[in-house]
Amino acid sequence: MKVFGIAGRSGMGKTSLLERVVPALTAQGLRVSLVKHSHKDIEVDRPGKDSYRLREAGCQEVILLGRTRWALMHELRGDPEPTLPQLLAHVQACDLVLVEGFKAGTFPKLEVWREEVGKPPLWRDRGPDLTAIASDKPLPADCLLPYLPLHDLGGLCAHILAHAAPLARGF
Repeated sequence: MKVFGIAGRSGMGKTSLLERVVPALTAQGLRVSLVKHSHKDIEVDRPGKDSYRLREAGCQEVILLGRTRWALMHELRGDPEPTLPQLLAHVQACDLVLVEGFKAGTFPKLEVWREEVGKPPLWRDRGPDLTAIASDKPLPADCLLPYLPLHDLGGLCAHILAHAAPLARGF
């Protein structure tokens, strides 16, 4: 398995980019999984449903199995958020794990940045793991990283595949 990240501030279009990239990669025959980090609380089941009620009753983990999918929910209950390696240990074998978020993580990633959103880019304070910037227009002159146009799906996929790191690297 290999890992590659999509980073950027909120509202930059990371999920929108992934919605285009994932089908393009799976069309190449790759098995793709995703780990998404959010700073918000998330709910994957609804009040009143059995899984919700049992989670609220105190279960640390609830596994749901239906005819078309299964899901594992784990309650932190005050424990610290797991690290990316801890989460990756739960991912079944695939060719590529895309990671949305974890912008400070030590794995290769590209930044999605749109100047008109009005938020500062990450690349000004980047670590060595930022491999390129995907944007809807050319980058400012002070950015020394490669520029990938957001509309160039083939170029984005090629960059991701060329820079994805083997999971054995440890992150």
